[in-house]
Amino acid sequence: MLKINEHNKHWLTLIVLCLGELMIVLDTTIVNVALPSIRTDLAFNETSLVWVVNAYMLTFGGFLLLGGRLGDFYGHRKAFLVGLTLFTVASLACGLANSQAILIIARAIQGLGGAVVSAVALSLIMDLFAQPDERAKAMGVYGFVCAGGGSIGVLLGGLLTSAFSWHWIFLVNLPIGIAVFFLCMKLLPRDQTQTEATSHDVGGALTITASLMLAVYAIVNGNEAGWTSTQTMSLLLTSVALLIAFIFIEQRVKHPLIPLGIFRLRNLAIANIAAILWAAAMFAWFFISALYMQSVLGYSALQVGLAFLPANVIMAVFSLGISAKLIMRFGIKIPLASGLFMAAIGLALFARMPVAGNFVVDVLPGMLLLGLGAGVAFNPMLLAAMNDVKPSESGLASGVINTSFMMGGALGLAILASLAAMQTRHLASEGVIPISALNGGYQLAFALAALFALAGAVLSVFLTAKK
Repeated sequence: MLKINEHNKHWLTLIVLCLGELMIVLDTTIVNVALPSIRTDLAFNETSLVWVVNAYMLTFGGFLLLGGRLGDFYGHRKAFLVGLTLFTVASLACGLANSQAILIIARAIQGLGGAVVSAVALSLIMDLFAQPDERAKAMGVYGFVCAGGGSIGVLLGGLLTSAFSWHWIFLVNLPIGIAVFFLCMKLLPRDQTQTEATSHDVGGALTITASLMLAVYAIVNGNEAGWTSTQTMSLLLTSVALLIAFIFIEQRVKHPLIPLGIFRLRNLAIANIAAILWAAAMFAWFFISALYMQSVLGYSALQVGLAFLPANVIMAVFSLGISAKLIMRFGIKIPLASGLFMAAIGLALFARMPVAGNFVVDVLPGMLLLGLGAGVAFNPMLLAAMNDVKPSESGLASGVINTSFMMGGALGLAILASLAAMQTRHLASEGVIPISALNGGYQLAFALAALFALAGAVLSVFLTAKK
């Protein structure tokens, strides 16, 4: 029988973990292309259709912190396998769904499983790779999967929906999930003894999870309900009240779910704020540029997916090798600040997109800069958030950085989409033709996203220099 040495086993395990994470990342975007088909087949209306996306986002965002901490308590390997099983079984239910209720409930369970997988995958990688050079390379691979998976999801969603049916965007997860499960059973080392069950902070777990879920619910429904509506404001105020209650509990409980002292770690705190700004910019770029290409340039869903390929290719080249070398040469500060600055320039180029835009002249330069920026920045951002924490708190740190991405992205996209719509209505009221008014709204969103990325770049300068 062929034996694999320990070094190669670690890299094979990384590939398997990233394959599992890729499923989770893909499911945040793969469904968008199939929404028209789902609406027709299951008789959704415009209001209820949004829950095919929001049910996933709600549980995914709400359970990230708890999922990471459960990994610290019960073991990262065990938590990963449980989350993967939940996600795979829920994918089967989504693929076989013949009613609105079944699909929405299954999507919510998918989000729960995905939250646990995402929260502990990063911890498992940090456990596997202790040497700085190998850890940087491993994080580059993981960073590419996280940063590029969304764009791949749009392309794959278009291909599967066109060639087969919308059911296959979920059913394709089954063979992948099963293979990843059995490979992880074989490859992942057994968990070490974890924190005893008696130390569980039930009050903290309930308040932070409820706070995050209410915040996500308010954000994803903000455009529809109105940002100043009683519903939105009540949900946000309740979320804030629960967050305050959580902080109160954590300061007094003997074994807190989240030791608040972790935020005294300078790099972790800065990386999480930068992650919020970066995610807000990237979510806005991804979704609004797709709308620009479809609604203004008249691209098909498949053409939009193909348009993102240049960004994915350059992201891959930098994430899968060059980024690690830059970190080993310059540390985490310079690559992170440089990557976010390049992304800001790319977004600024999108902010001048004309109505009759040409792909090579107008779209491609911004795509390449954003791919380059993401490829350079994502790896050092993750390392900055994870490097300073103790192994027993790696799941917590992973959950925190993932939550920052999720909440920053959801909030940033919701706010920028609202401002884009307001700008479009304002321009239309002044007599601007509809397509130019629509484009004007998109331009404003891109300009603000560029400022978010620039703010993240400036903030990164204050990181503690580290290799």
